[in-house]
Amino acid sequence: MTSNQSGRTPLDTEAADSLRALAQDARGRAEELAAFLEDVAENGLPDPETCTPWAQLRERRLAELESGHTEQRVA
Repeated sequence: MTSNQSGRTPLDTEAADSLRALAQDARGRAEELAAFLEDVAENGLPDPETCTPWAQLRERRLAELESGHTEQRVA
């Protein structure tokens, strides 16, 4: 590949599309986090008794990664 006038090397269409999809996914996660933070600011912290313990979330995620089954979900 050759670089363009800005000194950057252009990407092929497939690589550019993959990066755009990754950026869209990152924006979605950022929006989800922002909504959660705004909810906490408005309503306070959730009751710890209603939350899933961190260790349980970690173990569930590790099991998903190990099995190759990875769903996007909010804990």
